[in-house]
Amino acid sequence: MTTFEAGTFTPAPGRGSLRRMLLAQARTEVALTLRHGEQLLLTLLIPLTLLVGLSLLDILPASQLGGASTVDWITPRLLALAVMSSAFTGQAIALGFDRRYGVLKRLAATALPRWLLLAGRLTAALTVVAVQVVVLGVVAALLGWSPEPGGVAAAVLLLVCGTLAFGALGVLLGGSLKAEAVLAVANVVWFVLLLAGGILLAPATLPGVFGDVVALLPSGALAEGLRAALLDGSFAAGPLLTLLVWAAAIGALATRTTRLS
Repeated sequence: MTTFEAGTFTPAPGRGSLRRMLLAQARTEVALTLRHGEQLLLTLLIPLTLLVGLSLLDILPASQLGGASTVDWITPRLLALAVMSSAFTGQAIALGFDRRYGVLKRLAATALPRWLLLAGRLTAALTVVAVQVVVLGVVAALLGWSPEPGGVAAAVLLLVCGTLAFGALGVLLGGSLKAEAVLAVANVVWFVLLLAGGILLAPATLPGVFGDVVALLPSGALAEGLRAALLDGSFAAGPLLTLLVWAAAIGALATRTTRLS
């Protein structure tokens, strides 16, 4: 049996490091998201339009604002909307159509593990969320937004946990249904959570037990947690715990149910 000395073949054949594969997968996902017109509409243009429109127009009732300015009250909630748009709706639709066109099958034939594929998507979602936060934050500041400095660290933690929770939901939906069904369901869920999921309407303003249920949804928990951090400068442990439970439970389910086609 003929053997070769070490270094005979350059580059040496073999699987790349997990770190390099993760970065490559995340970089690809970010590039695809930022080059996609519909994704940009969903992740940036709609939240920006709502931010400018609701801040400049006298639409929200004063009783809901609780004495805060409109831009100070609405900005944390639109940051939650931005997270939901990119980490849930955008990820679900992209994953659904990747399955339809056989992208996941081809990736599965490589050395890329399934868990790393999901980790790459979540890493990309975190990167896109960071871009959204910067853009929305700059525009909100120009409109007069003044967040409480003491709540910034808590807000960052909530944004990360919210991205993980919504990302897990997006993978669960996009990895189990057909692409056309994912497109319909993801957009319907996005619209329902926007109107009645604790984003535009605070859970406290909703009637009876419905408000308590909404506060336990990832949308309501993230919006309320960001409001407490950026408007009041306080840390709300309840919303953070809610997001962590959603991320862990749905993430574990998504890794079991995600199909390659």
